[in-house]
Amino acid sequence: MKTVITYGTFDLFHTGHQRLLERARELGDRLIVGVTNDLYDQNRGKLNVAQSLEERIENVRRSGLADEIIIEAEEGQKVQDILKYEADIFVVGSDWTGKFDYLREYCEVVYLERTKGVSSTDLRKSLAPIIRIGIVGCGRIAGRFLRESKYVSGIEVTTVYGRNAEKAAAFSTKYELSGFFTNYENMLRTVDAVYIATPHHVHYDFAKTALQAGKHVLCEKPLVLSTNDAESLYQLAESHNCILMEAVKTAYAPGFCQLVGMAKSGAIGSIKAVDASFTKLVSSKELREYDTEQAGGAFTELGSYPLLAVTKLLGTQPKEVSFITETDPESQVDTFTRANFIYQGAIAAATTGIGAKREGDLCITGTRGYIYVPAPWWKTEFFEVRYEDSRLNRKYFTRFEEDGLRYEIAAFIRQINGNSPFPLQLTAEESIFMAKIVEQFRNAQNVRKL
Repeated sequence: MKTVITYGTFDLFHTGHQRLLERARELGDRLIVGVTNDLYDQNRGKLNVAQSLEERIENVRRSGLADEIIIEAEEGQKVQDILKYEADIFVVGSDWTGKFDYLREYCEVVYLERTKGVSSTDLRKSLAPIIRIGIVGCGRIAGRFLRESKYVSGIEVTTVYGRNAEKAAAFSTKYELSGFFTNYENMLRTVDAVYIATPHHVHYDFAKTALQAGKHVLCEKPLVLSTNDAESLYQLAESHNCILMEAVKTAYAPGFCQLVGMAKSGAIGSIKAVDASFTKLVSSKELREYDTEQAGGAFTELGSYPLLAVTKLLGTQPKEVSFITETDPESQVDTFTRANFIYQGAIAAATTGIGAKREGDLCITGTRGYIYVPAPWWKTEFFEVRYEDSRLNRKYFTRFEEDGLRYEIAAFIRQINGNSPFPLQLTAEESIFMAKIVEQFRNAQNVRKL
């Protein structure tokens, strides 16, 4: 007798799940299905699971395909289960290709091609429908978004739009999407929402067109490059009853939300200063970061992160904003920029660089102590509250899974489904303010060159 084993969350059981179990069963005489429990899902960064463990087990049972259903509760359990049940074949969807090759030591590993274009569920009548998302752009971040989307329940990335048909087709094939489009309006007719992953200077047009079509928009940072454009998009979203979100992943990450809450709780007294930096060395001047036509430069490329920290901790009403910058003589983009803020009773500095490197940390100064977040602070996994008396110091740890895009995707889906957003996440007012600061820099307002 040949035994096949597979695992999954099986949330909002849909035709893709059904088909995978059918094909898995065809490979052997007996099928064992492992269903992940809630704690394991949380620990591996699986977000927005809508159904309880009992409901998800019932989903599998009702399929009539499982000879035995087990619960997956911890990392490393797959090896134990394969040995315990003497499994001959381990089966999983092809979107995990390569992830479980280590199991080949114990049994045959088969990656089954996923069912493309799944957009409905057997439980649609009683639960929120799956949100169909189309990706705009085929660049680096678009691929990371797709990998992270696997960890968020309630969505299906179905298609991609690109001006270059060859690139769009290759992207669609690589990530096993249902297809691709070179006509944006045609793509919008097939989806509920879009993720905009194009260069900064075309964000506005893509977001505007999607919102006018009644589609929800998750747009990469910076959302836009001017205050008027930001205000216009948020007004348009409201008038069309759509969600518009700027994809600054840090704003939605658990560790950063905890950090902001701690700083605002009074644990370090009144906040007197915020110092945040984000730099990376970009050596090739052929890349977008050095292209003025694509709004390149250190501040437009990286400024959203330190601006987020300043905005969340000190607000949107500084008394004065100024900049110190250095420009590359060949490309004319800024390679190192520091934005300085003066608030009522507090100051802040946001440092960015693509041609200079410094520690990417965050320090929040208070009247009773300070909070220090080591590099990379924008992936907040650890921070320490420090005092004059070091015996009072406290360390805090929170997981930040892989690229972290899953946190913004999960928040996006929660808002679409009408769930209240967390109070510490990025608001329209804050997003508009950050666009205003970028615009001031690009218009050379209070800018001094090194």
